Amino acid sequence: MLIENFNRTIEIWIKALEGYDYAQLTARPSPNSWSIGQVYMHLLDDTSYYVEQIQICVTNNDKASEQPTPAGNIMLLNNDFPDEILEGAPSNAYIPQPESRDRLTADMLNLKMAMNNAATLISESPFHGKTPHPGLGYFSALDWLQFADMHLRHHLRQKKRIDAFLEGIKPIT
Repeated sequence: MLIENFNRTIEIWIKALEGYDYAQLTARPSPNSWSIGQVYMHLLDDTSYYVEQIQICVTNNDKASEQPTPAGNIMLLNNDFPDEILEGAPSNAYIPQPESRDRLTADMLNLKMAMNNAATLISESPFHGKTPHPGLGYFSALDWLQFADMHLRHHLRQKKRIDAFLEGIKPIT
């Protein structure tokens, strides 16, 4: 079920790419906010990290008794991020613009395949290791998979705000 949820959500992101040209992908609503292309770059980077964490968790039982923080546990139980704009890591200020729409599409499709391969590893692994999330305690492989979908869905809210901005700058045809 977790991989089906992830696949449904990432398909929203992949399909949405068809509606952007390069100028729209790189247009920033304000100097301190991301373009939609930068959101995609962030999602690619973070979700690739989650795949790496899954690959570690399925190879050992290290930290198996560790738990998420209370906030992390609430998020996992709710299967959602809080409905608020969250302050990201300082490194988020350096998210690059994408190379092209075609490259984003290819990278998103590759990411989907990597996560599906990771889900197969989860189903076949006898191990139950956990790795630390930078702010939410320890996650198992299944937690990382669930969190990946949650993170993609969380950024759909940001996408909606950026899309509203882009509607205002679309050329009249």
